[in-house]
Amino acid sequence: MKKTIQTLFLVAFVIFTTASFSFAEASAAGSGSFPFFHLGCLIVGGLIIVSLKQKYAKLYLSEAIGSFALYTLLIALFTAPVVDALKNLVN
Repeated sequence: MKKTIQTLFLVAFVIFTTASFSFAEASAAGSGSFPFFHLGCLIVGGLIIVSLKQKYAKLYLSEAIGSFALYTLLIALFTAPVVDALKNLVN
């Protein structure tokens, strides 16, 4: 029962994080240049982490949430609005 509740909590975190990434990119990038590839990578990564949590009982919930949060940050760093902001910061 505990494993199921932890997996559902992880799924809710993955959905919330993916939705917030989509909202932030839609508002920052505009309608013409939405990063669908990055969103697809984020969804596939979330599915992989959830399936690993479901398969391996020794994987802690905090490890799974932390790894997906870092993965989301890594994906967000390579989108066009963030790269443009870093270019403006350097110049």
